[in-house]
Amino acid sequence: MLMIKSYLFQLMQDDGDWAAIGVKDGQKLMMMGTADEIVKAPEKAIVFAEDLPEEALATNLGYSAGLVNLGNTCYMNSTVQCLKSVPELKSALSNYSLAARSNDVDQTSHMLTVATRELFGELDRSVNAVSPSQFWMVLRKKYPQFSQLQNGMHMQQDAEECWTQLLYTLSQSLKAPTSSEGADAVKALFGVNLQSRLHCQESGEESSETESVYSLKCHISHEVNHLHEGLKHGLKGELEKTSPALGRTALYVKESLIDSLPRYLTVQFVRFFWKRESNQKAKILRKVDYPLVLDIFDLCSEDLRKKLEAPRQKLREEEGKKLGLQTSAKSGSKDSDVKMTDAEASANGSGESSTVNPQEGTSSEKETHMTGIYDLVAVLTHKGRSADSGHYVAWVKQESGKWIQYDDDNPSMQREEDITKLSGGGDWHMAYITMYKARFVSM
Repeated sequence: MLMIKSYLFQLMQDDGDWAAIGVKDGQKLMMMGTADEIVKAPEKAIVFAEDLPEEALATNLGYSAGLVNLGNTCYMNSTVQCLKSVPELKSALSNYSLAARSNDVDQTSHMLTVATRELFGELDRSVNAVSPSQFWMVLRKKYPQFSQLQNGMHMQQDAEECWTQLLYTLSQSLKAPTSSEGADAVKALFGVNLQSRLHCQESGEESSETESVYSLKCHISHEVNHLHEGLKHGLKGELEKTSPALGRTALYVKESLIDSLPRYLTVQFVRFFWKRESNQKAKILRKVDYPLVLDIFDLCSEDLRKKLEAPRQKLREEEGKKLGLQTSAKSGSKDSDVKMTDAEASANGSGESSTVNPQEGTSSEKETHMTGIYDLVAVLTHKGRSADSGHYVAWVKQESGKWIQYDDDNPSMQREEDITKLSGGGDWHMAYITMYKARFVSM
């Protein structure tokens, strides 16, 4: 409020007309009211984004830098971006040193492990695209097949082969010098134990075997429309081996079931095959849908299913409470699990809120248990019609829940609903490798 002195004192309200009052130059005005607190200067100086150091800017962005394409190296770049998204692998690498190196690890394996650790760290600290030249040089030294040239240029390579070879090297390097099974960090993260039954239809012989693999195969045929169907096909096949009863080679049917689960389940879509007519690798373009939430309970062995029943019931109860549903203690069938998974996906998108990190926020009195349910966290796609050409891209879910497309040196945000559209059926990007993260419950 203003008080203006003329012949009479006049009060000036907020909506007053200054022209009607006729204020003159040099005239004194009196302001009345309660004084507000004087605004204090900020305790910390304001720092604008362009003034932040690169590492702080990278943290604020919420995702890491892209990788420079050094000439048909998109297969390598996309592999690195997917594996880098596994925090437990980064942690194991950060603890790796020459002193911890096993006697079984050769020099080039050691060099590749160190190069992987350094590249992961540089990506986390950078905003601008990182050149993976040192990593690429060591990768080619360890695996010369990635040095193939055509017309003086490095050839496009298979991303699945790069993924497999890199994980194999890391599994050897990050294995503790002791012979303890639990000391194998890579196997604990990605290893799947399979229990297989072999049956010779000709002689009636039966035998069993176990094996450990780092990925499951999704076989694609005219009958396969969904990832789950392809996994079933991948766990059943035929092979030739010597029959003791017949004394010669015979055909065996091999049926496998999952006997132990990894923290991160990797699935390769078997899209490439050797075409004899053209003497080259051809690509299966068929559309195969895959879910954001994958339930593999029915692909597990009987013993493993029994171990999963209680954690799955606990998960259903927890999700039922969130949705206001009543869950029955007797509902242990696959159908109820699938319905529960659908409800989880609609309630919280990716289901992250029901996932318990076994290393964080859990009571020492409780143990975490796997449920056989997995959430999609990374997709490696291939665009093109041949394994020896085309383009690979990584699509990675961040800790914030946002999806980032890593197209070499150009990372960009993507909508979650667009991630499952990378299922094939045309010349667009289609899933070649998917990586799922296990969902845990505390009990």
